[in-house]
Amino acid sequence: ILAGLVRAVAEGAADPADPACAAHLHCPPLAVAVAAEVAGAALNPSMDSWDQAPAAGVVEELTTTALARLVHPEAPAPDALITSGGTESNLVALLLARERAAPAPLRVVTGANAHHSVHRAAWMLGLPALAVVLCRDGRTDPAALGRALAALDGAPALVVATAGTTDEGRIDPLPEIAEIAERYGAELHVDAAYGGPLLFSERLAPLLKGLDRAVSVTFDLHKLGWQPVAAGVLAVADTALLAPLSLRADYLNADDDTEAGLPDLLGRSIRTSRRPDALKIAATFRALGRRGLGELVEHCVTTAEEFARAVDARPALRRRPGPVGISTVLFRPVVADALGAQAGDAVVAEVRRALLL
Repeated sequence: ILAGLVRAVAEGAADPADPACAAHLHCPPLAVAVAAEVAGAALNPSMDSWDQAPAAGVVEELTTTALARLVHPEAPAPDALITSGGTESNLVALLLARERAAPAPLRVVTGANAHHSVHRAAWMLGLPALAVVLCRDGRTDPAALGRALAALDGAPALVVATAGTTDEGRIDPLPEIAEIAERYGAELHVDAAYGGPLLFSERLAPLLKGLDRAVSVTFDLHKLGWQPVAAGVLAVADTALLAPLSLRADYLNADDDTEAGLPDLLGRSIRTSRRPDALKIAATFRALGRRGLGELVEHCVTTAEEFARAVDARPALRRRPGPVGISTVLFRPVVADALGAQAGDAVVAEVRRALLL
C-alpha cells in the first residue's frame, strides 16, 4: 500500500528538486532535514507540554534563541516562536500588537505589496480596515506611508513592511520605513518570510538593513532555508512581548510544575498539539552552520542574477525592469506584448501551463 501510494504521489508531484520544475517559493529539502523530519515523526513529541517533549523542548529553545539572535543581534532578550509559516507568524504578530494597543483599536498600515495573510489576519482578529499605501516599483512608498500615519492622528498603529514580496521578491526600504514609524509613534512588523534567510549570508544580509528595528519579524525556512514544510518563525525583539500568549491548563502546565522549574511550552504557540519542527532546523544548523546556509542562499541569488542576464541577452524575451528580486526573475515573450494585453496574457498563460506538464 505504501509503495503504491508514494509512487503515485511521486510520479504526479511538482518536485522542487527537479531541474525542470516550475517552482513556487517552497524549496527542495535538504537530506539532513528530511531525515530529522522522519525521526521527529517517529518519536512524535507534542510540543504543547514539557512532559510530552522534554528533550525536544530543549532543542526548540536553543534553536529559537539562535534564530532570535540572528534577527535581533543587539536586543537584550530577543525570542522566537516556531510557527507553521508566514500566515501564522503574521497572525500572531498582529495579535500581539492588538493586545499591546488595547483597549484602543489597533490600526494596521501596510503597502499594497503586502502578503494576503496580513489582510486575512486583520479580518480574523476583528481589526479595523487596513490602511493600504501606494508602492513604487513593487516597494512601499515611504512618503505615502508617512501621510497614512499622519492621518491616524496618534492612534496606536502597526506598520507592516515586506522583505521579499511573493511575486517579485522586492524588499521594502526598511531603514526609511523604520524612521517614519518611529516618528509617528507606530510599531514596525516586517514580513520577511521570503527574504529573512538572507541574514545567513554576510554578503547579502545588508539587503535587510533596518530589520532589527522591527518589534517582530516573520521568517520562513521552508523557502530559502531548504526545510520541509513547515518551518516558520516569528522573532520578537523582547521575550516579554510574548506574554499575551500565556495560558494556564492544569493538564498541560500545572502551577506546581511551573513553580518546580519545568518549562511552560503552552505559551509558545497559538496551537496546542504541534510537531517538533525545530528538530529539522537544528539538524540543518548543526550540519551546515551559518556559513553553509549562507553559501546556499548566495548560490540561489547568484543563479537568479545569471538567469536574468541570459534573459536580457535574448531579444525575443523581455524582463521586468530593475534588479532581480532576491531569487525571482519575471519575464515574458516579446511577441505577447505585440498581441495586446488580453491576447498577450493568454499566450503567457499557455506557456505557464505548458511548463506545468
